[in-house]
Amino acid sequence: MISIVAKFTVNAGEEKKFLALVNQLGEASRAEAGCIEYILHKDVRKLLTYCIIEKWNDQAAIDSHNSTSHFTSIVPKIIEIAKAEIDVYQPV
Repeated sequence: MISIVAKFTVNAGEEKKFLALVNQLGEASRAEAGCIEYILHKDVRKLLTYCIIEKWNDQAAIDSHNSTSHFTSIVPKIIEIAKAEIDVYQPV
């Protein structure tokens, strides 16, 4: 299993658009083979900070996800309105 933590700091005034895009991405991503979990979280202290915690079966599932039409069309729109930091983890 591989976990991805994608942290986003959303530009002021863009939260509604960000949530719509992320919800669309999440719905499509959860339907993919190899997706174990794909959940959006909101920081309890920083109002415009969110993260998606994703769990995938393996790197092949992530590679497939990263090449889907929903990923390649939605992620660039998210990056236009939010700063992103991506971390990848494996259990030890």
